Amino acid sequence: MLVLRTPDERFADLPGYSFAPQYRTVVDADGTALRLHYVDEGSADAAPVLLMHGEPSWSYLYRKFVPALSARGHRVIAPDLIGFGKSDKPVALGDYSYERHVAWMSAWLQALDLTDITLFCQDWGGLIGLRLVAAFPDRFARVIVGNTGLPTGSGFSDAFEAWRQFSQKVDPFPTGAIVNGGVVRDLSAAEMAAYDAPYPDESYKAGARIFPTLVPVQPDQASVAENLAAWTVLEQFDKPVLTCFSDKDPVTAGGARPFLQRVPGTRGQPHVTIENAGHFLQEDAPEQLCAIIDSFVRADGQAMSPDAGQPYLKRQGVAL
Repeated sequence: MLVLRTPDERFADLPGYSFAPQYRTVVDADGTALRLHYVDEGSADAAPVLLMHGEPSWSYLYRKFVPALSARGHRVIAPDLIGFGKSDKPVALGDYSYERHVAWMSAWLQALDLTDITLFCQDWGGLIGLRLVAAFPDRFARVIVGNTGLPTGSGFSDAFEAWRQFSQKVDPFPTGAIVNGGVVRDLSAAEMAAYDAPYPDESYKAGARIFPTLVPVQPDQASVAENLAAWTVLEQFDKPVLTCFSDKDPVTAGGARPFLQRVPGTRGQPHVTIENAGHFLQEDAPEQLCAIIDSFVRADGQAMSPDAGQPYLKRQGVAL
């Protein structure tokens, strides 16, 4: 496996992102060692808040979350998936698969021996993060699901299909512009450049380009069986689970419904619709999301009354 590593100077002076880099090595099944980068800020004695990004972003997406949550007393951990951010980047498209990503992140999670985790996951951060919850349910105390899903081959939105087609045809692959297109506000030129920073040229973008094709939206795709197995675990997961989808994301519109219908931990929780926010809701509503994460942790598993979430559930079209 041929692997590239983005030069450190590409990450110099990024606006709002001056965190000390942390690294762990994970070893692929073929023996290739891959360096995985993560941010780890706040009290080492506090329970971790794990922030998982998706496509084609990286931990820069959480630059406003890290200081806000660490100031509230949380340990905040934000990894870069392999192929993204400051993590190593296999060059060949075929080096990437859904199961490899799960295996890489599973190895990283076990190496850090994280427990009592609060997971916030979005986009591929959910596709991978929810698989971690299913594989290691005892390590997770609570989960916040935003603009993501765990597909099992039964199709997806028209907006996602349009994105998948675009992702395979566009050249060059405009990472910063793609993130900006999924945000209601306009990113600054410096912020867009920060999303481009991990990729000196197209040879670094194999992971970003291939990711949309790995989503198992057809029944004959890889990882359908593994995701079905993960759902059987999530259907027994009774720790607190909060859905937190935005109102202006056509890709994941209605994505809260399967969690509300199938995951017992969602019952009685104060589910939220983030208003005036796009697919990358972290860019549109960071202060609101940090307040939600902090209050959800401090609630310490105390659910709301059984009917407290009914207005939200009705808006989501969930049978009560």
